[in-house]
Amino acid sequence: MKTKILIFEGLTALDAVGPYEVLRSAPGWEVAFVGKSRGEVRTDSGHLGLSVDLALEEATEADIVLVPGGAGNRPLLDDEEVLGWLREIDKGTKWTTSVCTGSLVLGAAGLLEGRRATGHWLYLEPLRAYGADPVGGRYVEDGKVITAAGVSAGIDMALHLLSREAGPEVAQAIQLAIEYDPQPPFDAGSPSKAPQPIVDLVSAAAESDPSLSPLRD
Repeated sequence: MKTKILIFEGLTALDAVGPYEVLRSAPGWEVAFVGKSRGEVRTDSGHLGLSVDLALEEATEADIVLVPGGAGNRPLLDDEEVLGWLREIDKGTKWTTSVCTGSLVLGAAGLLEGRRATGHWLYLEPLRAYGADPVGGRYVEDGKVITAAGVSAGIDMALHLLSREAGPEVAQAIQLAIEYDPQPPFDAGSPSKAPQPIVDLVSAAAESDPSLSPLRD
């Protein structure tokens, strides 16, 4: 299986690196980072760099394509070079996937029309503008499209995808190999579980961040 992960300036690191670590661990699978041009891109913190292995024009085929989230993907919602590439590569993929607000980019490319989809809980409603039916959950599979919720959910989605392609035993072996055994100190990982003051705090922080404002239009 050949996987292409789209990366760009301002992506959220774990959105891409979490699924990468799962998928690259599958025997015989290949994973490459793809971007508008070869070279380094910086994550949303500005402190971590990832390297683009292939420019868009070099990445013409994939069994799996994955689009991560991060404030840096907002310009991609109107970037016809990227959206056109996604539409074209989707024609030959077995799975088209996203993590967090990466689902918005899939939507902008027209790939979520009439499909159930998820993303970060703060940004589910904008998916309706792209003809999607936004739902909750760690990941949602609808046809060949799998969308994951925010950030850490990409690991869950990648393990699910791996189980679909290579079988549950392989997926479980890789889960054990990376020791993915979440036992967080707080049960506050979704808005349905977190105390309301915490939900309000995170919502207010998102509202006040200018980089997120396109999602509030």
